[in-house]
Amino acid sequence: MTAGLQTIIYPVKDIARAKALFRALLEVEPYADEPYYVGFKDAGQDVGLDPNGHAKGMTGPVPYWHVSDIRARLASLLEAGAELLQDVQDVGGGRLIASVKDADGNLVGLLQDAAA
Repeated sequence: MTAGLQTIIYPVKDIARAKALFRALLEVEPYADEPYYVGFKDAGQDVGLDPNGHAKGMTGPVPYWHVSDIRARLASLLEAGAELLQDVQDVGGGRLIASVKDADGNLVGLLQDAAA
């Protein structure tokens, strides 16, 4: 079982322009504002901007499913035929992410918070 889609990450080429756009859209200030990642929270949704996303193979926004056991869920997806794009990685504070590509080229992200 998942906790649903609560995070979406956009690959961006110009983080300053993207930050201005999402600040205007969401009407909130970012909770994280670093050269490598800008994150917004609005209406229970986490919206991230990744200036390195294209280099990681992101071709568009990636939805991240929040899961309680990222390694088990990743193994299940790989067994079901998904292609590994990013193995489990700690992105800070114990938050783990991973991503795969399905047979149609769609990107699927997994996210496990430290508390999970």
